[in-house]
Amino acid sequence: MTAVVEFEHLTTAQGQRIGVARLNSEKSLNALSLDMIQLLQPQLDAWASDESIVAVWLEGAGEKAFCAGGDIVAMYQAMVAKPGTLVDEVADFFSQEYRLDYTIHRFPKPFVVWGHGIVMGGGMGLMNGGSHRIVTERTLMAMPEVTIGLYPDVGATHFLSKMPSGCGLYLGLTGAHMNATDALFLGLADHFASSQRKAELLAGLQQLEWQQHADADRQLVSNYLAQISQADQSLQPASPVQQHLAHIQQLTSGQSLVDVVERISSDSSDDKWLQRAAQTLRQGCPMTAHIVWNQLQHGADLSLADCFRLELTLSVACATRGDFVEGIRALLIDKDKQPRWQHAAVADIDEEEVDDFFISPWPFGQHPLRDL
Repeated sequence: MTAVVEFEHLTTAQGQRIGVARLNSEKSLNALSLDMIQLLQPQLDAWASDESIVAVWLEGAGEKAFCAGGDIVAMYQAMVAKPGTLVDEVADFFSQEYRLDYTIHRFPKPFVVWGHGIVMGGGMGLMNGGSHRIVTERTLMAMPEVTIGLYPDVGATHFLSKMPSGCGLYLGLTGAHMNATDALFLGLADHFASSQRKAELLAGLQQLEWQQHADADRQLVSNYLAQISQADQSLQPASPVQQHLAHIQQLTSGQSLVDVVERISSDSSDDKWLQRAAQTLRQGCPMTAHIVWNQLQHGADLSLADCFRLELTLSVACATRGDFVEGIRALLIDKDKQPRWQHAAVADIDEEEVDDFFISPWPFGQHPLRDL
């Protein structure tokens, strides 16, 4: 049986090792499963404490995707079997996923992510913790949870709140697609490289004069990748986010969520990128819009650990309150793409109902991520 994550070691010129982890489920576009998480976590913990390991490289198998999201079909079956109940399959997946993401954010050695192809949802969580996040001319990013009745999680409370004014809100509400240049501008990536350079990059990392000191080695990798980025700069695509930045900021400048949603939904621009974003919001889950609005109101003031703790609370609430199940059904199970959301419009939802999503189901001191 083929392993859903493959591990190998590359030997450096000085005899140290680089740990390589490869998500290995091309058929599912390397969708992150619980099995993957449970293989990655102990291996990363072992590499973190192994003095012979100087860096880690994470990639996805094949050329289509790094990781196109979380494998949520198994969770769907558990939610359908016990509607309105916090089931173990849901709590376990999200808590272990967020713990893995946090591990990558706090990894004590250079952590290089090859963000080639589709990077969405759970893939964004894996990638954003990397110390060196590489994108290519074929990178396609998004946080499209509004289409399935979830919300931007995997640390998005943290990274969306740090984007240029209005961008995090717009991208969270619309699930708009981002390319490599967008990712660099928004702080979602650090370096650009041609998709043809992967083998060359790995060989180059093996030749670096590793110091086995975290700060020095991170700078070493940064300097090396900066040279590649400079050489390949002409391959970078134009950035829709930068092109439309002033427009995005105008659309998101409303004083209320209802105002902002109305501005985006009724946007009369004939630009296809903006049209697609507006259409996604119009068809998306109204409760998701409220969650995005509220998480970004508070995200900038939270620590990274508190962001993940908040997101676990929100995710299990989404799983027990119906829209998440319906969103998965419409997109991935019946595939009719006609979700029947519990509310017809954003304006139909009162604040008390939204506030309930932010209340932890665990007693004080028993949150699964309390030790982060």
